[in-house]
This record gives sequence, structure tokens and C-alpha cells, in this order.
Amino acid sequence: MATLVKRRTRYGYKAPGNRSYEGTAARRLEGRGGAGVGSQVLQPRPQVRPRRRAVARPKVRVREAGRVAPFAVVGFLAIGVFAVLLLMGYVRLSELSDEVVSLQSQMVSLQSDEAKLRAKYELAYDLSDIEQSVTADGSMIRPQENQICYVDLSQPDSVEHFTRTESGAAGFWGGAKEIVSTVVEYFR
Repeated sequence: MATLVKRRTRYGYKAPGNRSYEGTAARRLEGRGGAGVGSQVLQPRPQVRPRRRAVARPKVRVREAGRVAPFAVVGFLAIGVFAVLLLMGYVRLSELSDEVVSLQSQMVSLQSDEAKLRAKYELAYDLSDIEQSVTADGSMIRPQENQICYVDLSQPDSVEHFTRTESGAAGFWGGAKEIVSTVVEYFR
């Protein structure tokens, strides 16, 4: 068994049935000199909005705020101090690296100056020029053959140390004095 369902439209209820286009854009009103019985004119009904229900929030029991633990405060302060110290360390590291770079550039310039000065020094002390300048004014004369002495260094170096040792009581007291004087000299 089929039931008739009324459809709600914007302008009111529309009877179910043939929904095809009737050929006219205007709606026919029943009751005005027309085919309908009675003088009922269809009026548009205002659209009814459903009521929104207020959301009911469950009542939750809120826990009271507790006291702040002193260890937490000390911990946060320690973290802050360490962060400041870390930043100060980075600043100092940056300063030192800048200083190292400037000192390295200064060292390079000093090394080039050193090379130039060494070259000038070697040119300034040419032995033939010195000999000519000294002998020209007569303040220095060349040594004669009997004034020249040669030292033979072909044998290895050696040192001989001779000491006179005393025996008996005099040797004992002399050794004791020597030890005491050595100790006193050490601590001066």
C-alpha cells in the first residue's frame, strides 16, 4: 500500500504527483475565477528553524592548585644560570677566535718583516766591506805570522779534575763541612 508523502518546499506544501513542467512560470491560484472550490489562496509560510539544544557540560571537579616545590624552583634557577653561563662561554669563544685571527694576520706580517730585516742584516755585515772600512783609516792592522795561534780540535773533549783528599779525622771534618756548605748553597 502506497502512502502519500507531502514534500515541504520553500513556498509551502506541494502535493505529490506529476512534477513535470506545466508550461507557465506563474503558479495558478485556486479559487479566483478558476477551477477550484473555495477562495483559499496559498500563502508562503515562514521557514521554521529547529531549536538548538544547549550543550550540557558535565560538572567536573577541578583540583586546587598545589604549592610549588622548592626543588623545582631551584632546578629552574640552576637551568637559567647554566644557560647564561653557556651563552657567556660562546661569547668568550667568539672573542678569542677573533683575537686568534687578528694575531695570525699580525704574525704573517711580522714574518715577512723578519725576512726583509734578515736580508738587510746579512748585507750589512759583509766581512770584506768591514775589513776594508777598518783598515782604510788605519785603526786596525793585520796580525803578523808570529801572532797567529792554531788550536787542534781533532781529539775528543775531556776534563780531568784533580782533588786532594785527606785521611783520618781531618778528612772526616773536611767532608762534613763540604756537605753542609753544599746543602746551604742549595737552599739559598
